Amino acid sequence: MLMQLISQNNVTEFVFLGLWEDKQTELLFCLLFMLSYLAVLMGNFIILLTITCSHLIEKPMYYFLCHLSLMDLSFTSTVVPRLIIDLAAEQKNISYSACMTQLFSVHLLAGVEIFILVSMAFDCYVAIVKPLHYTVIMNRQRCNTLIIVVWGLGLWHSIALLLMILSVPFCGPNQINHYMCDVKPLLKLVCKNIHVVNILAIVNSGIVLVVVFLVLVASYINILYNLRTHSSAGQREALPTCSSHIMVAVLFFVPCIYIYAPPTGSENKDMEISVSYSVISPMLNPVIYSLRNVEMKFAMWKEWSRMAHSELK
Repeated sequence: MLMQLISQNNVTEFVFLGLWEDKQTELLFCLLFMLSYLAVLMGNFIILLTITCSHLIEKPMYYFLCHLSLMDLSFTSTVVPRLIIDLAAEQKNISYSACMTQLFSVHLLAGVEIFILVSMAFDCYVAIVKPLHYTVIMNRQRCNTLIIVVWGLGLWHSIALLLMILSVPFCGPNQINHYMCDVKPLLKLVCKNIHVVNILAIVNSGIVLVVVFLVLVASYINILYNLRTHSSAGQREALPTCSSHIMVAVLFFVPCIYIYAPPTGSENKDMEISVSYSVISPMLNPVIYSLRNVEMKFAMWKEWSRMAHSELK
């Protein structure tokens, strides 16, 4: 069936138009994106190393944060290395199969990240609203179940989008007005009426993003409301964690909603805005979660001190 869908197309490769037409600007941003990618790698590796090598891995919040860092690493590695190469290259060609692979990977990893953020909000909600039942509700088995559900939802989302794109024909135009293979720029190249497909794309991505974001907003409003009943010490301990979650969620969801909620034909800054969730957000997440978290900073200091001490021996 997959080969039948692919055989409908006359297009064997696509060409990215990229972010800029000026070559000097492209080379400058090639260096900037390279530095940003190194920052993403370094920051998220530090988070992963700190959590997995310390007692923090036993706590649900850090268990989910570990998975979030892994998704940031994987998601950015799916997009940015290709972007860096294309910025330095004369031709920005990508084969049809490689384009479909990137589309699937991007939406799988982004979908998983979205629902990990929901799991982190649920963890925060239980910790604040039902503190006496926290250890029972957020046991390791339930955390593992949530991760499995998260991957299942991410797979459902990405497979549905991939099958939708594979079902439409590309008859000639192959220039993608973007720096990666994504649903909306690809649908603009389809050579048939895509009204129904466009609605399905909005439902699968845009509406899901809006609903999930509204659920997150409602949950954090409820969390902040219930914080009023806690002591001053409890509020000082919980507020940095909650504010970190909110900042990360806003950085990821707002650009995604801006891009995926409007219909395909609408003119906006999709390509420029997508840089925020594919590069900037994964780069800032480790900073947000480490600088405002005393427990994380102490664990990082302890782990790096231990490593430095072992090297001196």
